[in-house]
Amino acid sequence: MTKSDHYQTWQETTLKKSLDKFKERRERFETTSGIEIPRLATPPEPDSAYEEKLSYPGEYPFTRGVQPTMYRSRFWTMRQYAGFATAEDTNKRYRYLLANGQTGLSVAFDLPTQIGYDADDPIAQGEVGKVGVSISSIKDMEQLFDQIPLEKVSTSMTINAPAGVLLAMYIAVAKRQGADIKQLRGTIQNDILKEYVARGTYIFPPAPSMRLITDIFQFCSKEVPYWNTISISGYHIREAGSTAVQEVAFTLANGIAYVEAALKAGLNIDDFAGQLSFFFNAHNNLLEEVAKFRTARRMWARIMRERFKAQKPSSWQLRFHTQTAGSTLTAQQPENNVVRVTLQALSAVLGGTQSLHTNSMDEALWLPTEKSVRVALRTQQVIAYESGVADSIDPLAGSYLIEHLTDEIETSALDYIARIDEMGGAMQSIERGFMQNEIQNAAYAAQQAIEKKEQIIVGVNSFEVKEERSLERLVFDPAIEAVQRAELKHLREARDGEKVNWYLGRLVDAAKRTENLMPLFIECVENDVTLGEICNTLRGVWGEYVAEGF
Repeated sequence: MTKSDHYQTWQETTLKKSLDKFKERRERFETTSGIEIPRLATPPEPDSAYEEKLSYPGEYPFTRGVQPTMYRSRFWTMRQYAGFATAEDTNKRYRYLLANGQTGLSVAFDLPTQIGYDADDPIAQGEVGKVGVSISSIKDMEQLFDQIPLEKVSTSMTINAPAGVLLAMYIAVAKRQGADIKQLRGTIQNDILKEYVARGTYIFPPAPSMRLITDIFQFCSKEVPYWNTISISGYHIREAGSTAVQEVAFTLANGIAYVEAALKAGLNIDDFAGQLSFFFNAHNNLLEEVAKFRTARRMWARIMRERFKAQKPSSWQLRFHTQTAGSTLTAQQPENNVVRVTLQALSAVLGGTQSLHTNSMDEALWLPTEKSVRVALRTQQVIAYESGVADSIDPLAGSYLIEHLTDEIETSALDYIARIDEMGGAMQSIERGFMQNEIQNAAYAAQQAIEKKEQIIVGVNSFEVKEERSLERLVFDPAIEAVQRAELKHLREARDGEKVNWYLGRLVDAAKRTENLMPLFIECVENDVTLGEICNTLRGVWGEYVAEGF
């Protein structure tokens, strides 16, 4: 009897009685992307294509990981996203996290900073320091990293439209510390396309936005070689409601657009490709998420080698940061979020992430407290030191179901990318509203499933209880805005106003030409030109992007 005959017999006999019970619970077993889960995954027939798809960890196409030893040699970077109120307040949180075992910093900026306004701009009123730290000048950046040696710590900054300016501040502060900027390690998000699609913190139209991105690629390839110049983000695409398949497809499509823009700007692919990084979401469907990460690595390797003809193995590698899913956190029974975050973090580790942020249990309610952040960090440490999953280079090697899901996600994601290519690329698909509409439809379908109880959310549409919340709460101080305004007033009075105006005039001229803007950004911030002054000057030259209705 062949293996397939044996499986057929097993289906018809052993499973016959239980199938009716399965149907009572659910008509169809599938992932969040609609991929059907087989009753029992069986081995595929090995062939040369099968072997090439898997390979070994550290070898093309990196399905099983980008490093040959993975966590046996070094754990992923434990990087808790933090930022609130003033630079001084956030600096205290960073030092607390580092003292408790965090191995990398991740900066959350407030909304005015994200869209290029100073804390004393009228448009910033009521938002200063609320959803992140307020950074208007190099003085704020110095305070943010006070007593933190930038040459020795890896820093991620979630900033997009004004990413070049914030990176310039970071480099300027490192220089003041006496650091060798060629040794700086970290990441700026710098991903404007997903802002147009899913998040909304854009400033400039697409053409100058892409110029800023490629200027950063070019500058860092020579001056800050260990810095990740972009974190191409699927995280926010997933938070907006996409499926796992859409997250992979749209993220890689955006990645293709950035590579094409850099090549058009005259860069050599192997000079910048190794500094590209990615940022993915980790949701609750553990096996689908693991397969998603493997799929993304394999697809990107092939895109870089076959589509763009990159020659260096480092150019083929998809290295990524993961954050657990904020959209899955519930205000109801918030302690359950610890379990959700644990599952999500485990999927990222099993999927081979390079760094990880774990959300805090109370984030659906308010800014996380020190205690809840510590629990989130301890979740990573328990997985690393106690679970045993980091002891094997690829602990799910040989899982027929994982391999099946990986293939299915890849097939569907490639179909999306082909459709986007037919439209002319990611930017054109965004302008037509294609990505946005696909995400909106997926989000609607997911919400309908929850409301119909086809998808159970524990504590929300099932297993509900009446409860009184007893969690500790972090209270926001509204006086923070006045403090920031006063600091900026003092800065403007103390600095050399004529020199500031001279630099802003240089910026106008440079923005009209094609020179790389990064060196000028660094000079500007070193001479106390503020974030808002730089961005408003560029607004005057380039205008602002206004999204059209679809």
